[in-house]
Amino acid sequence: MTFRFRALAFAAAAAALAPVAAEAQPAQTFDTFLSGVRTEAIGRGIRAQTLDTALDGISPLARVVELDRAQPEFTRTFEQYLAGTVSEARVIRGKQMLNENRALLALVEARYGVQARFVVALWGIESDYGRNLGGFSVVQALATLAYDDRRAAYFRGELLNALKIIDDGHITAANMRGSWAGAMGQAQFMPSTFLLAAVDFDGDGRRDIWGSKADVFASSAQYLAKSGWLGDQTWGRAIKLPDNFDVSLAALATRKPIADWQALGVRLPDGGPLPARQLESSIVIPTAGTKAPAYLIYNNYRTLLRWNNAALFAVAVGTLADRIGDG
Repeated sequence: MTFRFRALAFAAAAAALAPVAAEAQPAQTFDTFLSGVRTEAIGRGIRAQTLDTALDGISPLARVVELDRAQPEFTRTFEQYLAGTVSEARVIRGKQMLNENRALLALVEARYGVQARFVVALWGIESDYGRNLGGFSVVQALATLAYDDRRAAYFRGELLNALKIIDDGHITAANMRGSWAGAMGQAQFMPSTFLLAAVDFDGDGRRDIWGSKADVFASSAQYLAKSGWLGDQTWGRAIKLPDNFDVSLAALATRKPIADWQALGVRLPDGGPLPARQLESSIVIPTAGTKAPAYLIYNNYRTLLRWNNAALFAVAVGTLADRIGDG
């Protein structure tokens, strides 16, 4: 099984931001396209001044189209991916960030019911603890993808959402930086996710997922909470399958109490018994055709998939959270 990851979204280089070649453009001109966007945005109540500031002088970006077209299949093994994503350096910095922000994270946890270690783990994987937000103009990247024919409707909606965020005063167009696909800020939210879940936790009147750790943490936690996170549970755990295990049972659609898996011979990696708490659980094996590594997963793993629908991503977040936190 192979996966694509939003890590590709950080491949921004200023030298590559050149206009798209004419032969790659849709039938309408980019100016005509922008005129239609302006009309639709004004119809949604977005101010003309905002549109002038955000859209004047922009052009399609060749690098964005190139990345959208290419998106190579993920070819690293599970072990290689996990070692790179949950590196020792990231674990060490994660512990430091958890300790430095413990008081703030406790407030966020109390409000939204999401354990601090998971908020920090997502922060670390999405933007390296706020150090890598992406180098593209979000408006220009989204306009490029909305102008392109491949997924025009989706990205046009995200462009209009981004313009609303600017119009509401949360960020300027110039400072709205992110990935080639429009994922923004330290949480790497798409504009629609921002409108759904971003929080002004520091009370300054702006939902600032670019510069405010309070807003980043609370926004991430609120998204998970809205997606069904259960604060009294973890995400899952590594397990060892017996030699005679029926791998067809390793599927999200198969749910059993933990005791049922124990009865089938499933154990912890050291051979010990599974937890006594009878949570509804499933088994996932990230690498097809094998029995290892395998994981017993709970509700919160499924919630992580709503953030990024990739099994390796969810396992990496859970693993990093366990290594940096108290769980």
